Amino acid sequence: MSNHLAGREIFIIGGGIAGLTVALALARRGAVVELSERAGAFREVGAGLQISPNAGFVLDALGVLQDLKQASAHSQGVILNDNHGRQVAKLPLASRFPGSSFRFIHRARLVELLEQAARQAGVRITLGQEVTSFPETGLIIGADGLHSRVRAYLNGPAKPFFTGQTAWRAVIDDDTDDIFARVFMGPGRHLVSYPLANGLRNIVAVIERPDWTSEGWSHEDDPQNLRDAFAGFAGPVPGWLERVTQTGIWGLFRHEVAPRWHDDRHVILGDAAHATLPFMAQGAVMAIEDAWVLAASLDADEDQQAALSRYQTLREARVRRVVDMANKNARNYHLHGPARLIAHTGLRGLSRIAPSALMARFDWLYGFNPVKGNTA
Repeated sequence: MSNHLAGREIFIIGGGIAGLTVALALARRGAVVELSERAGAFREVGAGLQISPNAGFVLDALGVLQDLKQASAHSQGVILNDNHGRQVAKLPLASRFPGSSFRFIHRARLVELLEQAARQAGVRITLGQEVTSFPETGLIIGADGLHSRVRAYLNGPAKPFFTGQTAWRAVIDDDTDDIFARVFMGPGRHLVSYPLANGLRNIVAVIERPDWTSEGWSHEDDPQNLRDAFAGFAGPVPGWLERVTQTGIWGLFRHEVAPRWHDDRHVILGDAAHATLPFMAQGAVMAIEDAWVLAASLDADEDQQAALSRYQTLREARVRRVVDMANKNARNYHLHGPARLIAHTGLRGLSRIAPSALMARFDWLYGFNPVKGNTA
């Protein structure tokens, strides 16, 4: 550490995963950090998250990895199935990155442990406060999500567009001993499920349809609509969906990566800079990576403008690659007809004959260590 952050005053807008992680990373390096969250409390918002090793390296360096492990479930990897319940491919990713951490956790639990660590590190957190004007302080960080005011200040109004896909999210009681995320792929739709700690299971189900709801997962829907949409799916899916008593629904929108992430005293990270579709399970992970790189860049260079420029340079190409891969998965999971047959046959063959080659496609993603700045 170069210690250029010692005593520097920083104001953060947004108390989600991005805001709390960057607050903790900055406070650990000696900054005087204030965070404002417009919600009156850190609520039980959202559902499950997958934390891959590239985020685990950061959480370990910030001193919260053990708390994460206690609040989460271990993940061994991903199993892809078709809608009839037949296995298409198995990716035991944890075996490819020994000593690293793949975890499943409820979003609220991760927010809870980050909040506790940030407060212990000296971060001043104010809840129930809407920021209507930017304070006069050394640096303002926009961790304010999809509809970021700081992003709009830097880039003008954003113009997201509807993807033609709508998603349901639910959590059910389930004490099955499972260590894989399971994906079930059907024509025009797919479902992802994985266990959470404390006897819970996360479900995300996506369908192509022309109508849509607004973004965010605060819109409730009748669970029967979810069951009807996936009525033709086999395997464990019908049993899971029968246990759904409450579900949120939201439209999936594409957001362009922000062209401009900073000026001399404002900067954005996480969804505010590069919201991604949920088909790589990397939205929260990219925010955690951002937080470390931003704090390290500011600590290494007393010239704030140069440090912020370095941060965007280090992050932009990587997050664009993640966003692009998630966009492609949105199509690959929903294939129809001959294209579906060819793709599934190819995946089955690779999974059986060359599983290492199949998993190697993800080395650039999961093997990256933001703390070291290179592949693990």
